[in-house]
Amino acid sequence: MALQSMTGFARREGTSGRWRWAWELRSVNGKGLDVRLRLPPGLERLEADVRRIAGENFNRGNLQATLALSSGESQLEAVLNQDAFAAVLAMRDRLEGLIDPAPLRLDTLLSIRGLVDFRETQDSEEAVSTRDADILSGLAAALADLKTMREQEGVALARVLLGHISMIEGLTNTIEADPSRSPQEIAARLSAQVALLMEGTGALDRDRLHAEAALLATKADLREEVDRLKAHVAAARDLLANGGPVGRKLDFLAQEFNRESNTICSKSNASAVTAAGIELKVVIDQFREQVQNLE
Repeated sequence: MALQSMTGFARREGTSGRWRWAWELRSVNGKGLDVRLRLPPGLERLEADVRRIAGENFNRGNLQATLALSSGESQLEAVLNQDAFAAVLAMRDRLEGLIDPAPLRLDTLLSIRGLVDFRETQDSEEAVSTRDADILSGLAAALADLKTMREQEGVALARVLLGHISMIEGLTNTIEADPSRSPQEIAARLSAQVALLMEGTGALDRDRLHAEAALLATKADLREEVDRLKAHVAAARDLLANGGPVGRKLDFLAQEFNRESNTICSKSNASAVTAAGIELKVVIDQFREQVQNLE
């Protein structure tokens, strides 16, 4: 399953009978799938189907879907107000013998306010059902276009993330290989510090100092942090290779990357390791920022 960015745009339009419709979709980052609809009055009944179809295509992202609908041709029909017409005929009967009994003319009837109303022809249930089906079919096509764009963005995003992971791996190897981490270097540094403390005073217990130095050496060891960073690098690469909606998992790994880099910086007793740890934090922040765009 391909990786997807959460950013994209798509537009589809078409016709159904005398109606013309157009879907416009916009997608941006989101913690979950949030579908916001703008439907023309009278088409609210489509909302459930729109949300269902969107959920079948996406897992995350703020999706705004706007539907425009217009009639390609106006069809008017004359509607006779039966009650008003009956009242007119009744009045004519009551006035029989008082007025000219000539038959009522059409132009006379049309001049009577409220007797005849002109309105747009109502579509049949079958025509409305066909139109709704065409509109939903157009939505499915627009969502497919949006998905394609998000997948294309996902491919580009994966390359960026893999570059960050390679930098994290390289900095981890730099920290691991730094001479200051060798047992001999640690022992020499601690011996020099103990000797400095012992100079000029006999009040310090040499055995106690050596025990404390050994404890400090253990706490300063970065083996566990380096091993965990390597494991996180491998896990991140596997997630990107497998694809699918892995944004949340990668975001969790970014937090773990950051945790290990913070520990390395706090435990470091060498300037080169500290510098690599700081650069590591910068790359991890860049990695996490890009992960926020991934579904």
